[in-house]
Amino acid sequence: MKVRVGFGYDVHRLVEGRELWLGGVKIDHTLGLLGHSDADVLIHAICDALLGAANMRDIGYHFPDNSAEFKNIDSKILLKDTVALIREKGYEIGNIDATVCAERPKLNPHIPLMKKVLANVMAIDEDDVSIKATTTEKLGFVGREEGMAAQAVALLTK
Repeated sequence: MKVRVGFGYDVHRLVEGRELWLGGVKIDHTLGLLGHSDADVLIHAICDALLGAANMRDIGYHFPDNSAEFKNIDSKILLKDTVALIREKGYEIGNIDATVCAERPKLNPHIPLMKKVLANVMAIDEDDVSIKATTTEKLGFVGREEGMAAQAVALLTK
């Protein structure tokens, strides 16, 4: 059996007038993430981790942010399509481990639903999706609440 690991990282700016989507879940907040799609920073990091593990470049390569096809798209669709791409290459997901960096809102209450949604989209067991949340102790752009970041690691098997 072949085992591969990939790492993903994504950042989006927080702005007024946008909904906040994280891990495929709409979260009540005064600010949302700015992007060509719904700007779900967690899903984007997971997509990059999956694509990286399969040596298939990155999310921007497959779903360019200058394409009208992907304007305001639900990132769950991007994740589903990413999983299809890696499965076409013969890979299966072993597990995902991800961390979201945000000062507000508190994300821990939303993590169980995020895990359920993401596991469903990827057609894997909920126990194979780990999501953690942290702050940056008010340091940097995350600490100033200018944006959010997410990191993810994916394990693939073939």
